[in-house]
Amino acid sequence: MSPRKSLSQYHPLFYFLGVWFYRIKRSLQWQFGSKKFSRSHDSTKLSHKVKVHSSVLIRKLGDSEMWLQENKIKNLAIATKSISGILIYPNEVFSFCRIVGLPTRAKGYVEGMEISRGEARPGIGGGICQIANMIYWLALHSDLKVIERSHHGYDPFPDSNRVLPFGSGAAVFYNYIDLQIENNTDSVFQINLWLTDKHLKGEMRADREQAYTYSVYEKNHCFRQEEGNYFRNNEIWRTKMVRNGGKIISEEFITKNNARVKYIPEQYKTSES
Repeated sequence: MSPRKSLSQYHPLFYFLGVWFYRIKRSLQWQFGSKKFSRSHDSTKLSHKVKVHSSVLIRKLGDSEMWLQENKIKNLAIATKSISGILIYPNEVFSFCRIVGLPTRAKGYVEGMEISRGEARPGIGGGICQIANMIYWLALHSDLKVIERSHHGYDPFPDSNRVLPFGSGAAVFYNYIDLQIENNTDSVFQINLWLTDKHLKGEMRADREQAYTYSVYEKNHCFRQEEGNYFRNNEIWRTKMVRNGGKIISEEFITKNNARVKYIPEQYKTSES
């Protein structure tokens, strides 16, 4: 029996109406909800470095058009200016979508590569998920609490110089697919972002030295085949350690990924050929 279609699959109008229903719903939550959102910026860096990371701007991603990745860099440059220097005070929530806003041509955004139902396609503001990926990774190495995060249910491209575990990123789509991070500590945190010729760079800083460090890694990674389709599975875990001395405090399960693969994994190519 074939899976039941959603309304959005019958006609583009239903998709359009669905998107704006959820956007209006989220806007009302922002306006009338109980969360206190981060909004203060400071170009002066806080005193203590928590975590630093960099990601390559342009990667070989299957047969995707290279101009989409080049345009992505333009979108990243705009979005980083909105976020960099943001301060997350105690009891505040960082919201990616609330800070960046709706990517539009009027703001300078161009068509970049975005992933929709496992396929790469042009979209205004496409590619800014790379920033969400960066911030999520930084947050996992801090005492901050990730309270909202989504991930693509597809693996569209074979790995190309992958550094981070599969499924350790964050998908965003204005404004109801969001990345939200809550500060339940007594420290003030700061996110800084910048671009170099080849990399998106980011760092998490705090106003005081943190008592713990974190190591994030995957377990039980595998590909599997089911009814002619391929899937990729793994689990994301992290270890919490005392900063001075490295004593392990705890090992924490973060999430489990089960993504449909849109290419033939290497281990199955022989049997498929």
